[in-house]
Amino acid sequence: MQLSPEDLLRLNVLLAHDLQAVRIDEQALTVHGLTLNDEARIPLNPNCRPAQYLKRVRETLSNHALGSPGGYPVFLQRWTRMGQAKDAQLEKLLLLGESEAVVAVAGAPGLTNDIARRAWWAMPTADIARRMLERETVVQGSMGKVLAAYLVEHLPFETDPLTIITTVRLVLQPGLVSDDTRARLWTRGTQRNAYHLGFLEAIPDALPAAATARADGASTQTALAGHASRPLASLLVKLLDSPGQGFLAVTEQQLRHPLDKYTTARLFDAIGNYFAPARYGEIREDIASALAQAELLAATGEDNIGAVLTAAPALRQEVIAVLTLAHCGEAWATPIISKTSASGTLLKRKLEPVVEPLLAQIAVLQGKE
Repeated sequence: MQLSPEDLLRLNVLLAHDLQAVRIDEQALTVHGLTLNDEARIPLNPNCRPAQYLKRVRETLSNHALGSPGGYPVFLQRWTRMGQAKDAQLEKLLLLGESEAVVAVAGAPGLTNDIARRAWWAMPTADIARRMLERETVVQGSMGKVLAAYLVEHLPFETDPLTIITTVRLVLQPGLVSDDTRARLWTRGTQRNAYHLGFLEAIPDALPAAATARADGASTQTALAGHASRPLASLLVKLLDSPGQGFLAVTEQQLRHPLDKYTTARLFDAIGNYFAPARYGEIREDIASALAQAELLAATGEDNIGAVLTAAPALRQEVIAVLTLAHCGEAWATPIISKTSASGTLLKRKLEPVVEPLLAQIAVLQGKE
């Protein structure tokens, strides 16, 4: 069975132009086309059931774009959603009128700013915006600010904490939002912790929260000036300065007020990533073994560690804390969060065996112990 003559004629005229993207409004039974200089709109006149007719329309589009009426292989959606779409086919996939094809394009490694513009026209949703902002070429291009503005505008309506964390992390990439917008997002975090966790992931050393350097921060910087090339030394100096103290203060608040097990896993990973430059050996999957290894390293004075302790012997406990927290990650919380669906206060109580010793190490770095 064929398309109605008038629809076939209009589609062929559309396809004869320099077509950049196609979207189909299934409710209104309308095909929209983006060309180099304009947009086209084709109301459909079905000669059979709408679902069957739309399938024929997509077959026509696929035959033109891919040389086959088979259309987009929806059964491959998991693969292409993981960013495995072939770069050479990205422009063609946008001509199919298939939402899954647009998702595949948005997550492709070869995504460019221009293809992002076409994909955004075809499917302007928050999920597509987030996928495309994972690509540096899009962030640096003209579409970066467009997508970030959309996500910021719609962020108050997001309810899933993980989605909020990811969105905040993405829009805080350099050059996407103004300082005022950044300040507003931070203020929202006073009511919803997920916002601040997004800040911890995106800009851990530039948090809007005011923090004062430790009293011994300046003297530590002087003592370790000759060891700036050593990751442990540079991290220690930063931690005792205002950026590091800000990170520790916000992290402490997050640990004391967990949302759910998924955000807890993200928080533990964020902590580990911050301290990762001082990580030695294989990852320790519990805080007890991480602390034991850190104390052993400090006692034996391994090359870099020994040099730092010689230059700043009064910071022995801080060095142990840094070496311990360098192994922090989701695995530390997994034995607890894998067995519960608790959230809030109940989750806080369940996490105490892990969180309390973790807070103790943070307190050392804050100069509280």
